[in-house]
Amino acid sequence: MAEGCARKLIVQVCNAKNLMPKDGQGTASAYAIVDFDGQRRRTKTKFRDLNPEWDEQLEFVVHDKDSMASEILEINLYNDKKNGKRSTFLGKVKIGGSTFVNTGAEALVYYPLEKRSVFSQIKGELGLKVYYVDEDLPTSEAAAPPPAESLKEEEKVEEKKEDEKKEEKVEEKKEDEKKEEKAAGDEEKPKPPPEDSKPEESPAPAPPAEVENPPVAHIEKSRPVKEKEEAEKRPDLGLNELDLRSLASGRSRSACDLVHRMPFLYVRVVKAKRAKPESGSSAYAKLVIGTHSIKTKSQSDKDWDQVFTFDKEGLNSTSLEVSVWAEEKKENDQSTESCLGTVSFDLQEVPKRVPPDSPLAPQWYTLESDDSPGNDVMLAVWIGTQADEAFQEAWQSDSGGFIPETRAKVYLSPKLWYLRLTVIQTQDLQLRSQVEPKVRSPELYVKAQLGAQVFKTSRTSVGSSSSSSANPTWNEDLLFVAAEPFEPFLVVTVEDVTNGQPVGHAKVHVASIERRTDERTDLKSRWFNLVGDENLPYTGRIHLRVCLEGGYHVLDEAAHVTSDVRASAKQLAKAPIGLLEVGIRGASNLLPVKTKDGTRGTTDAYVVAKYGPKWVRTRTILDRFNPRWNEQYTWDVYDPCTVLTIGVFDNGRYKRDEAGKPGKDVRLGKIRVRLSTLDTNWAYMNSYSLTVLLPDGAKKMGEIEIAVRFSCSSWFSLIQAYATPMLPRMHYVRPLGPAQQDILRHTAMRIVTGRLARSEPPLGQEVVQFLLDSDTHVWSMRRSKANWFRVVGCLIRAATLARWLDGIRTWVHPPTTVLVHLLLVAVVFCPHLVLPTIFMYAFMIIVLRFRYRQRAPHSMDPRLSHVDSVVPDELDEEFDGFPTTRSPEQVRIRYDRLRALAGRAQTLLGDVAAQGERLEALFNWRDPRATGIFAVFCLFASLMFYAVPFKAFVLGTGFYYLRHPRFRDDMPSVPLNFFRRLPSLSDQTM
Repeated sequence: MAEGCARKLIVQVCNAKNLMPKDGQGTASAYAIVDFDGQRRRTKTKFRDLNPEWDEQLEFVVHDKDSMASEILEINLYNDKKNGKRSTFLGKVKIGGSTFVNTGAEALVYYPLEKRSVFSQIKGELGLKVYYVDEDLPTSEAAAPPPAESLKEEEKVEEKKEDEKKEEKVEEKKEDEKKEEKAAGDEEKPKPPPEDSKPEESPAPAPPAEVENPPVAHIEKSRPVKEKEEAEKRPDLGLNELDLRSLASGRSRSACDLVHRMPFLYVRVVKAKRAKPESGSSAYAKLVIGTHSIKTKSQSDKDWDQVFTFDKEGLNSTSLEVSVWAEEKKENDQSTESCLGTVSFDLQEVPKRVPPDSPLAPQWYTLESDDSPGNDVMLAVWIGTQADEAFQEAWQSDSGGFIPETRAKVYLSPKLWYLRLTVIQTQDLQLRSQVEPKVRSPELYVKAQLGAQVFKTSRTSVGSSSSSSANPTWNEDLLFVAAEPFEPFLVVTVEDVTNGQPVGHAKVHVASIERRTDERTDLKSRWFNLVGDENLPYTGRIHLRVCLEGGYHVLDEAAHVTSDVRASAKQLAKAPIGLLEVGIRGASNLLPVKTKDGTRGTTDAYVVAKYGPKWVRTRTILDRFNPRWNEQYTWDVYDPCTVLTIGVFDNGRYKRDEAGKPGKDVRLGKIRVRLSTLDTNWAYMNSYSLTVLLPDGAKKMGEIEIAVRFSCSSWFSLIQAYATPMLPRMHYVRPLGPAQQDILRHTAMRIVTGRLARSEPPLGQEVVQFLLDSDTHVWSMRRSKANWFRVVGCLIRAATLARWLDGIRTWVHPPTTVLVHLLLVAVVFCPHLVLPTIFMYAFMIIVLRFRYRQRAPHSMDPRLSHVDSVVPDELDEEFDGFPTTRSPEQVRIRYDRLRALAGRAQTLLGDVAAQGERLEALFNWRDPRATGIFAVFCLFASLMFYAVPFKAFVLGTGFYYLRHPRFRDDMPSVPLNFFRRLPSLSDQTM
C-alpha cells in the first residue's frame, strides 16, 4: 500500500430476513450494533418488522492496516424495548477480517444469525456489504500522522454533529438507553447498546461471559510514533492470521523433514581484482571439477556474483579449481584470452552449512599464476543441502544449468467465475429483412461472445409493428466462464437469420459487472444501445441482466477427483482446516523414452503435483533413470474429501527442433491420493507404480517415491466438514444441468490450460490436460467394462446374502436353518431388539476390520482400470480423436460392435421397465381379470390381517419360507406365476 493512505472499513447493513418475534406481539423492532476495533456504531430501529430494511452505511477507521486481517467484525441484532417487553437478543454475526474486499469487489452476502448460547431461540439472516476504502491523506497529514487520541477526538466531534441533527431529545434518550442497558443486563445480559447522543461519555460495557470475545485490537495510543510510521511504510501483504499460522506451522518442523537432505557443493563467485587494471578488457571465472567445466558471464567490471551448485553424489573428483580469465579485443574484432590465475580447493576440507545458519561470507583468495601475480578473486565455497536459500537461483549441475524449462516452479490457476447473461428483450429494431416484400416474419437470435466462448439463444419471430411480437422476448440465461484478469468486453450481437447479417451489437465492460454471492440478491437489468456499421450508429436497444456468480465453484477438473470446492467470492471463503505436506523424494527404474546422440536411451524426468489452484513443478533431472528430487511442498486444506494428483513427465521442451519450436513432454504416469484416506498428523512414505496407457497397451514406466502428511489443528473442524455439503450453496438452490455443467467444465479446462501455457516457463498443454483428466467424457470400451465390473462388485454382497438365504431355505446345512428359525422367533416376539442388534453387529464388524485396514494410501489401480485385459483395437479406439481419423472399414467394425453392446443394454432396460409396468397393471384394469383377482385378494387380506395378529403372520410367513425341501415344489410359486402374466407395454412398442 502506498505511504500516506488512510483506510476505512465500510459496513453497509442492508436488511434482515425471517427474524424471530421477540416483542410478545408476533413481531420485532430490530436494530443493529456493529463493533470493530474498539469502535461501535448503531443503526436505526425498524418498528414491528420481521424483515427490516435499513440500507445504512457505517464507517470505521482502520487503525492498523497490517492487523486488519486478524480483526473481527461483530454485528449484534436487538429488539428495541420501547416496542416490546424488553431489549432482547435477535442474533449475531461474526466476520473475519481476512474476508474483507477492496471497494469495487463488494457484494451483498446473507449471513445466518448465530446463537449466543445453546438455549437461544434465534433464526433469520442478515444481509451485509463489507469492504474497505483506501484514501489519500493530505501532504501534511501523510508526513506526520496524528496520534490515536486526535483521531478519536475527530470521530467524537463528527458523531456529536450527527447526534445534534436528531429530532429526539438528548436527555430522554440517555435515560431510555440506561434503562435499556440495565434491563438487558438483568434478564439476558447481552452486550448493551451504546448511547446515540454522546458516545464519548458512555463507558465501555464489559462483554458477557457467554459471548466469544474477538481478538484484542492493537491500541494506537500505546504505540510510539516511530513504530507507527514504520507500520505505515510496511507493505500490505494481505495475510490473515490463519495464513500466518499455516506459514508458521510449516516452520515449526524442518522444511525438508519428509525428504532426504541431498548434499550439494556450493560455489559463489563474487568478483575479481587485478593487480594491474586494464581498460577495455573483460573477465570471466571458470570452474572445473571432474568432468564439469562452467564459465560465469563475462563482465567488464569483473563483478559476477553467481552461485553454482554441484550434486555431490555425481562428482568424480575431490578437488575444485577456480580460474579467472581476461578477454581482450583487438582491432580486427578478434579476442585473446589470458589466464590471471588459479585457486584450488580440497573438497574434504570445505565447510558445511545447514539453514538456519547465516550465509557463508565470501573471502578474497590470491590467484596462483607465474605470468600475472597479485590477482585476487572473491568467492565462497561450502557444502549445503537443497534447503539452502541460494539453491533455487543457482546454476544446478543435475538440471542443466540455467535452462528455464528445467527449473522448479510454482504455478497458480486463474480465479474462475461464472458469468450469467440474461437476454430479456429487444426494442426499436431496424431490420433490413422487413423491407423485403417476400419476408413477412424475420427470425432473430442473440449471440454473446466472451473471448473464445460463443453461446446463442433460441430463435424467435418478429411480427408487424402492431402485433405483440414486434419486440421479441427471450428471457434466456447464457452462462460463461470468466477468468481473472477478465476479458475486456462481453459482446452481445443480435443476428437476423433471414439475411444472415447482424442487426447490431452492444459491448458490456466485464470489470464493471455486478457480483453476487447467492440467489437472494436482486439484480438490476439495463438497456444497451445496439450499434450497427458506420452508416447505422443506432439499430435498436436490448434489455440485459448481467452478473458474476460468486456463489458457485467453477469445476475445472473431473468431479470425482476434485481438489478444491471453494466458492469464487472471497466473502464466502472459509478458514483452512489443515495443512497438506508432500515430499517428492525420487523415482526408480524409469524406462528410456528418447535417445541421446542417437546411440542410447535417456529420460529427463520431472514431477508436477496439483492440489487446488496451486501447481508445483520440480526441477528436471537430466539423463538419469533413478532421479532424486527431494523437494517438499505444502498446501492449505479446506476440505478433507479432496484428491491430490501427481504426474511424472519426461521433459522435451528444453530442446528445440530445427524450426525453433519446443518439443512436447511425454507422460510417464500419475497417481492420486485422497486426503480422507489419510490419518491426520501421520507421515506416509511409499513407492507407487507408474503405469501409462499407450496405443500399444499398458506399460509400466517405473516407480515414484513420495511422502505425504495431512496435518489438522482442530478435530472439531475436521469432523464438522463431513456434515457440510460438498459444493457451495448455489449448486443446490440453483443447480446447473448435467449437460451445461459438462460444457462449463471443459471450457474452464481450456482456460486453465491456456493461462498456464502462457507462463514462463510454460506448463505444457499435454501436462495440464493429463492431470485434469480432460478426456474422461470420451467413449472407451475399457472404461465401460471397468464401470460395469464396479457395479457388479457393489452387488456381490447382495448376491452373497441371497445365496446364503437360499442355502438356509433349502436346508443345505440343517443346524444353521434351525438357528435361523430360533432367530425368527426371537425377532417376532422381541421386535424392539432388531435395530439395536443390527447396529451393534455392524459396529463389531467395523471394529474387527480396523486391524486389517490398508496402511498405505490408495492410489490408481491398473487392475481396477482393466488396462491389462484390453485388446489393441479397443485401445486404438480410445486414443482416436473426435471426429475419427480411422478408415471407414475400421469405423464400421467398431460401430457394429457398439451396436451389439447397446442391444444388450437396450434389452436389459426393457426388462427393468416391464417389471414396473406390471406393478402398475395391478391397479389400472388393463387386464380386467388380473386386476379383479388382485382386488378380491386385497379384500380377503384386509379381513385376515384384521383378525390375525401381525406377529403370527410374520412367524407363519417365515416358517413357510424356510420349510423343508420335501414340502416344496420344483415349479414356480403362485404369486410369481401371477406376476409374470401381468401385461406390460412391451407389446405396444414398435
